[in-house]
Amino acid sequence: MTFVQLQYIIAVDTFRHFASAAKHCFVSQPTLSMQIHKVEEELGVKIFDRSKQPVIATELGSELIEQARKIIAEKNIMDEIVHRKKGLVAGELKIGIIPTLAPYLLPLFVQNFTKKYPLVRLVVNELTTDLIVAQLRSGRIDMGILVTPLQEPGIKEHVLFYEELMAYVSKKNEAYQKTYMLPQDIDPNKLWLLEEGHCLRSQIVNLCELRKASRDASHFDYEAGSIETLKRMVDMNDGITILPELATLGLTTKQLGQIRYFKRPAPMREVSIVVHRDFVKKRLIEILNEEILLSIPSKINLNKSKYVVPV
Repeated sequence: MTFVQLQYIIAVDTFRHFASAAKHCFVSQPTLSMQIHKVEEELGVKIFDRSKQPVIATELGSELIEQARKIIAEKNIMDEIVHRKKGLVAGELKIGIIPTLAPYLLPLFVQNFTKKYPLVRLVVNELTTDLIVAQLRSGRIDMGILVTPLQEPGIKEHVLFYEELMAYVSKKNEAYQKTYMLPQDIDPNKLWLLEEGHCLRSQIVNLCELRKASRDASHFDYEAGSIETLKRMVDMNDGITILPELATLGLTTKQLGQIRYFKRPAPMREVSIVVHRDFVKKRLIEILNEEILLSIPSKINLNKSKYVVPV
């Protein structure tokens, strides 16, 4: 059997679907199926139960897949050792990043990174925190960029920077007249929130202590899917939302006039690179870490962790 065949087997186990696994591996489904069948014939066992949907591994197949993951992980370590000795920065880095960071952080570093390291292929997916953790555990991604602390067993966190959280206020709102904000200045009935599943939502809930608010409060009537939608809702209606610092970089002069800072110590969100404890692409991740820190505004690099809002 070959490394490629093992990678096909791992892909099917990960995606639980032959067509999805083939697409992920950039081959046709018949090619992937044929190669897996060859391995099964060579070993004299069935690795997958094809009668089930989604596809599941047989009992013996599960043991073989676990071993295949170990073999591929060791191969990746060998590749990294060779690249390091040759002074090469090469390979593929699969990244999961949360939606409240992706549109603001990725444009800052991706173009420079790909020019500087043309032999590295970045594969980036926007995922919620729960999905990033799950895919790190299953080996579908190499690293995540998200908001911490998570305190997840087996997941290592490497802090990148701290983003200040700021209020974005409608001119119709009473808080627009304030110079600095306190969380208690925010009327929960006029606070625009992201939908469930976003860590920024849970941070706003913690910051503003919304658990104490009435369940009938109108701020739960509409929940946005993105920070950009939140900003538009504030611009077009009365209300307030909370923006992380990177999301304010592209604001117009008029919109910057709607930003209100919280009194010191300013609330912060902690942004980190997270990896599984058994991760192997250490050099690539170290380089990406360095490039991200070089790309972000110096003010953000100088932010301190005096008041990190819990997720």
